[in-house]
Amino acid sequence: MNIDKIMSELTLEEKAALCSGKNFWETKSIERLGIPSVMVCDGPHGLRKQEGKGDHLGINESIKAVCFPTGVAIASSFDEGLARRLGEILGMECQAENVSMALGPAVNIKRSPLCGRNFEYLSEDPLVAGKMGAAMVNGLQSQGISPCVKHFAANNQESYRMVSDSVVDERTLHEIYYAVWETIVKEAKPRSVMVAYNKVNGTYCVESKELLTDVLRNRWGFDGVTVTDWGAVKDPVKGIQSGLDLVMPGGNDVCTQKIIASVKDGSLSQANLDNAVRNVLTFVEYATANKKDGVVFNRDADYKLASDIAKECAVLLKNENNILPLNKEMKIAIIGEAAEVAVYQGSGSSFINSAKLTTAKEAASGLNFSYARGYRSDTFQTDEGLLSEAVKLAETSDVAVIFIGLPNELDTEGADRDDLRLSDNQNALISAIADVQHKTVVVLHNGAPVEMPWADKVPAILEMYLAGDACGEAAISILLGETNPSGKLAETFPKKLEDTPCYMNFPGERGYVEYREGIFVGYRYYDKKKMDVLFPFGHGLSYTKFEYSNIRLNKTEIEDTETLDVTITVTNTGSRFGKEAVQLYVRDIESTPIRPVRELKAFTKVPLEAGESKDITFTMGKRAFAYYEPRLKDFAVETGEFAIEIGASSQDIRLSASVTVYGTDVIPIIFSRDSTIGEILSNPKGQAIMASIRGSGAVTSMSNQEVVQTLGSGASRMMQKMKMERPLSAVATIAGMTDEQVDGLIAMLNS
Repeated sequence: MNIDKIMSELTLEEKAALCSGKNFWETKSIERLGIPSVMVCDGPHGLRKQEGKGDHLGINESIKAVCFPTGVAIASSFDEGLARRLGEILGMECQAENVSMALGPAVNIKRSPLCGRNFEYLSEDPLVAGKMGAAMVNGLQSQGISPCVKHFAANNQESYRMVSDSVVDERTLHEIYYAVWETIVKEAKPRSVMVAYNKVNGTYCVESKELLTDVLRNRWGFDGVTVTDWGAVKDPVKGIQSGLDLVMPGGNDVCTQKIIASVKDGSLSQANLDNAVRNVLTFVEYATANKKDGVVFNRDADYKLASDIAKECAVLLKNENNILPLNKEMKIAIIGEAAEVAVYQGSGSSFINSAKLTTAKEAASGLNFSYARGYRSDTFQTDEGLLSEAVKLAETSDVAVIFIGLPNELDTEGADRDDLRLSDNQNALISAIADVQHKTVVVLHNGAPVEMPWADKVPAILEMYLAGDACGEAAISILLGETNPSGKLAETFPKKLEDTPCYMNFPGERGYVEYREGIFVGYRYYDKKKMDVLFPFGHGLSYTKFEYSNIRLNKTEIEDTETLDVTITVTNTGSRFGKEAVQLYVRDIESTPIRPVRELKAFTKVPLEAGESKDITFTMGKRAFAYYEPRLKDFAVETGEFAIEIGASSQDIRLSASVTVYGTDVIPIIFSRDSTIGEILSNPKGQAIMASIRGSGAVTSMSNQEVVQTLGSGASRMMQKMKMERPLSAVATIAGMTDEQVDGLIAMLNS
């Protein structure tokens, strides 16, 4: 396609038409100019291509496909190579089905564990979500498919999602919620971004010039096509003016007519419309140029890959007395409906019509096991008959393995959870089994954290998350030790809902949501509060042991324009092969702005044979030490000492070393009548100002002894605080300074 030539030949009506879809899943074609229609479809963890009439909620059945582990599981692998491989597989499936754009990955931050869509999302940490998301994008694009990364931005709940307003301060946006997208845009250059339903600070994302042009394009360099979430557009003209390109779904000419009328009356510029059309055409050109003929959707082969991926994602949360792995000769009690009726994906637009599904009960074929249902998933009430049967089976077995999971209606798009509880009948079952069988293993299938009132009663807990079509096969492989678990939690498991950072501000009042916790999301909050959690961010056990040693920094002092190399040695001290997700955190020893105790700044997955050692090197740049400074409208480093911490989780730091970093940014200080004496003294010119008013009576000349005698033993500290925190306006008033004199001093400071 010659886009310049096509642009010169398109009519206004044709340009307007190209800015919305042909139907639910296709763009519009213009045959006279050779512009084809191309297809998009859902695809964060599997291809959901609908047959017949399309709809964005998946009410009409989609083709048979492979369901891979959902985002919550993928992130827990801490393996960028695995995430890229998943993207490659999904890209090949798209090619086989003539799909040009996959709607995913879904990368929104897990602000609260209650978000109904957390099973699709990657992490509470922007680095993990950004790096894993970028890897999936690179995988998809390696196959000539455009990923549509979603949902931009601050789309962190399902309640009132069409109208909610995320009220977030500037620093928090850039450090937490924007940071994910910045990483993906800069490292993977995605060809498309999906714009969210919600507002950010009072403006709908689809109408926000700040989001779509100032930040996404101008600040980060995004050059792809922006697409609305399905049904998110409110006013297509405002959208195009702000940087929106394609309205989905289509199927009528309402958007087209509004755009035409606005260009004709001058309220929408031809330049803005042309920008949108050019971006749409660039996407279509990429799709047609990268179409691969002869690609076959091999569902059996992809199922095998789904199984391999699921095994890499599982997180062993607890394993007292090395109860796992199980001996195949044991008499095993498999208990729980989730072993027979798989809990393997969430509900909503990502729901996959699975071609093949393996339950744990099916995968255990050939083992010495007996099965008891234990509970019914269609009710929260305990069935005493099923409970009694399960307890008797557990009593007469060598080990009890209980499979439990959240009902699909609690892991779903469109609705948030009300609490973190499992059903009462599942909790009762686990407690009853643990009372009679000291070798009890709980296998969890869920898309987000759950409370575990029985956690201290059972010796082993395996978190499978929503592991896709091969969930049962992967779980049995890990339980038997055929696979050594290597996943780590990409989110914190709190002890109770009331402990969560945004408990008082989620989901807000009719969607008006103040992000009052600020930058303190997930482990940043729990570590700052020194709060006990059920399982910390980054936690995950193995059937072998890993030792961290010999941390080395290539420099002890750097400017923030330089890089720092951090090298450590990791050794597998156990007796079998395993993989360890090594995490590097940075801690600002002393800072002026409030900062988390530590923040994840790098991670890598290390495979090691028994007894093997490897050196791992991380290279750290400015952003590893920086915070977002609103006065600069950019990230800045405050000169000082930083600790480089190597951990197996955010609460299991194994090694530490320090480096002094010299910040090179000049942070402007804007003085005013409200500036305090302490702030003025921090400026070189401040001494001159203080000298000019010395002796005026603005600052007491009483000695400490006189102050104490007059006002009490605590008064000395009081007077010092009052002196340093007194505003210039108060000092000027006491000193008898005129407004002109005060304005002159402020001008000197700000010059």
